[in-house]
Amino acid sequence: MAQEYDVVIIGGGTGGYVAAIRASQLGLKTAIVENESLGGTCLHKGCIPSKALLRSAEVYQTIKKSEEFGVETEKPILNFNKVQQRKANIVDRLHKGVQHLMKKGKIDVYDGFGRILGPSIFSPLPGTVSVEMTDGSENEMLIPRNVIIATGSRTKSLPGLDIDGTYIVTSDEALEMEQLPSSIIIIGGGVIGIEWASMLADFGVEVTILEYAEQLLPAEDQEVSNELKRLFKKKNINVMTNAKVLSETLVKENGVAKISAEINGVSKEFFGEKILVAVGRAPNSSNIGLQNTDIELDNGYIKVNEYYQTNESHIYAIGDVIGGMQLAHTASHEGIKAVEHIAGENPSLLHYEYVPRCIYSNPEIASVGLTEKEAKEKGFKVKTGKFSFQAIGKALVFGEIDGFVKFVSDGETNDILGVHMIGPNVTDLISEAGLARVLDATPWEISQTVHPHPSLSEVMGEAALAVDGRAIHI
Repeated sequence: MAQEYDVVIIGGGTGGYVAAIRASQLGLKTAIVENESLGGTCLHKGCIPSKALLRSAEVYQTIKKSEEFGVETEKPILNFNKVQQRKANIVDRLHKGVQHLMKKGKIDVYDGFGRILGPSIFSPLPGTVSVEMTDGSENEMLIPRNVIIATGSRTKSLPGLDIDGTYIVTSDEALEMEQLPSSIIIIGGGVIGIEWASMLADFGVEVTILEYAEQLLPAEDQEVSNELKRLFKKKNINVMTNAKVLSETLVKENGVAKISAEINGVSKEFFGEKILVAVGRAPNSSNIGLQNTDIELDNGYIKVNEYYQTNESHIYAIGDVIGGMQLAHTASHEGIKAVEHIAGENPSLLHYEYVPRCIYSNPEIASVGLTEKEAKEKGFKVKTGKFSFQAIGKALVFGEIDGFVKFVSDGETNDILGVHMIGPNVTDLISEAGLARVLDATPWEISQTVHPHPSLSEVMGEAALAVDGRAIHI
């Protein structure tokens, strides 16, 4: 028997389940269709499990240098099985939390693969969702007034680098490793590659990064990238930029993979027990029935307007499947905006230049807004201010003094254009900068905020003062 809903959401990842909760709050009868596990990639294959591993790596490194803090210990022993078990426990706890939220919101959850049907006996408009049930039972037919597509994305590879789970892996397979490799080649110096390089190096793995672009983290400020490269070299991570991987040279034998890359025109060979391919993600837009609609795609990404409507005005799309920033917190806010538009709430638009970007490596990296290069390319007369953690008392107490905070501002209006950070706990500090962007603040206004002493947040006030050459502790 067909079930009618105000909203059916295809995909129960971060964007999908947050949208469902907001729809429930607004009194809309709501259902989610999810063919794997509620929480999606972020909870099960991305944000949460990788950060759990990163935290274990950080603790391991802290214990190794505990003598610097006056705490003498025997040589620490890394039990990777326990590391993985802790990760699994965290994921399981959060998964149960999401399931509880669905029950609390009286949101129906269908375990299966959802496809959008064209006009049919169920509806004169495309949008009926046929659910191929995971348990093999008869398909369920859902008739919604509105549909939200939140199907997310999947890992990508490169031609000639077929993922075999043994020699060649993506982050999906790496998360399930039962033991650490002695060495690894990471292809890609973007967010995923950087986090894995940091984590594995801290666990004691020999790491090589091959990045095609001129700098690590090509989307981030060049000064941040340069500092990251310097600190990675201190970790003995072999960083190769301008590296074009020659996949046809791949050889796998005797427990070692060999691959060549062209570095500034010169071919070099690299060896590793594993090769981790971290070259981005592809949208999950195929096989979900889009051919039965007038929805348009751009390189596989679903095209939407500012309220996340597709060409079919009653069908919305959010999250990784529409491209853009491809961040969990972005997807959540897109889902909320879409649902509020469905409910006639006239939501404000999401300004992507206000969305913080975070990288949970060691050191952490965070940013919001324009890089210095982007600001100049847009024609702004740029002023910058930078302040090092070396002059921050709390950083010295922490024993983490590498890194800095950098402000990029408009030289004519003094408005903040971007803030870029690398160093301890900057993924928490970035929220102040995000609020500053929302409020269209100036560095002067940040400098007038009283930052407690001693705290890492003092670096924000000092960097803001530095824009006008007025930093105190330098």
